Amino acid sequence: MRKPLLLAVLLAAQTMASMDGSIANVALPAIQRDLGATGAVQQLVLSGYLVVLASLIVTGARLGDLVGHRRAFQWGLAVFTVASLACGLAPTPVALVAARAIQGAGAALLIPQVFSLIQHHFQGAERRRAIGLYSLVLALGVALGQLLGGLLVSADLFGLSWRPVFLVNVPVGVLLLAAVGQVLPPARAGDGAGRVRARRLDVSGTVVLALGMAAFTTSLTVGRETDWPWWTWAALGGSVVLLAWFVRHQLRTEHPLLDLVVLRPRGMRSGLLACAVVMGCYAALLFTFTLYVQDDLGWTPFAAGLAFLPYTIGFGVMSLTWTRMPEHVIRALPVAGPVVLAVVVAVVATGASPWVLAPLLVLAGAGHARGYSPLIARLSGMVPPHRVSAFSALNTTGPLVAQTVAIAAIGGIYLAAGLPWALGTTAVTLLAGASCAAVSRRPSEQRG
Repeated sequence: MRKPLLLAVLLAAQTMASMDGSIANVALPAIQRDLGATGAVQQLVLSGYLVVLASLIVTGARLGDLVGHRRAFQWGLAVFTVASLACGLAPTPVALVAARAIQGAGAALLIPQVFSLIQHHFQGAERRRAIGLYSLVLALGVALGQLLGGLLVSADLFGLSWRPVFLVNVPVGVLLLAAVGQVLPPARAGDGAGRVRARRLDVSGTVVLALGMAAFTTSLTVGRETDWPWWTWAALGGSVVLLAWFVRHQLRTEHPLLDLVVLRPRGMRSGLLACAVVMGCYAALLFTFTLYVQDDLGWTPFAAGLAFLPYTIGFGVMSLTWTRMPEHVIRALPVAGPVVLAVVVAVVATGASPWVLAPLLVLAGAGHARGYSPLIARLSGMVPPHRVSAFSALNTTGPLVAQTVAIAAIGGIYLAAGLPWALGTTAVTLLAGASCAAVSRRPSEQRG
């Protein structure tokens, strides 16, 4: 197995899945013109993918345990690729929404296997570097999706308008499927990267979790767009009841869908919460800043996508270099990162000149990487091999939920009160995330 090629395949698949959460944003006007999609259908084109992804990602992680992470990765990638083709060829709005939902199901099976396979096949310094690159892809996929979507729609390749936004995944997916067999051999019996245990799937837990997550994400996503009708509040309340039952059920059942024992090590819960807070605040910053530069500064959608390029640079440089820092510095990064990001967000909230936005965003991206990559690398080192899938599920579900909540809450503040209030709230939330990161440090680290 050639580890650099394996990592390239895994991260390329993760990049596609991450970008498709936002790549359709800038294509919506063209989709409306071509297919005659209503406002509700346009909303479903965006939210359908994310709702299905959030609803099924824990089940996808568990299936990796049951059938093997390599096989689950291949299945998820195949479904995602075929669904991308269906999206690009969709003749009607309903067909496009259905294909997006199937695409989300493929992503839900694919995404958890990426982290699990990294955990199984990389150790020590190699794992730290791999997780740094994984974090880069995970965090910046949304921004890169907007940028690539703007490029493809503007180019109008072969007169296909919005369709290349989805069709671009097809050749990439086919190449990755062909490469998997070369870089990742089938797992041997007893191999930690194969089946963890031949246990059955918790069907009742799967159904309840899917319904709870679907109700939760749908009510928050659609509620903000529709001025919170009564049914969104009913769905939100129902989701809380369902998710509470799911947690209680997982603690009692013999074959849990999500092994919550992974949360027992000291600092794990506060550490995962800190990671989710940072990712949620990033999503809120991206959402509000993109609206701000278009609505208030008059930038085009493509220019708005390019505006986050400095953030990408800052995040990328820090993700690739933090592993070379002294150990005592690395231990401090998860706390320092959110503080730096909070300070930058607060400065931007005061109405910083467009000329200083670029260097500020470089600092913000570096702060984000400091707050996420070292912490998730440390937490993953606390997880035994047979619970890697549970950790992967929590590591992906937490940020998804945090991003949905942050966009609904802080996006609503922006639309109601403006940028200073929205970014001020983001900065305060980031400081709370820094506090969680400080709590997550083990006693030996705090003395060190």
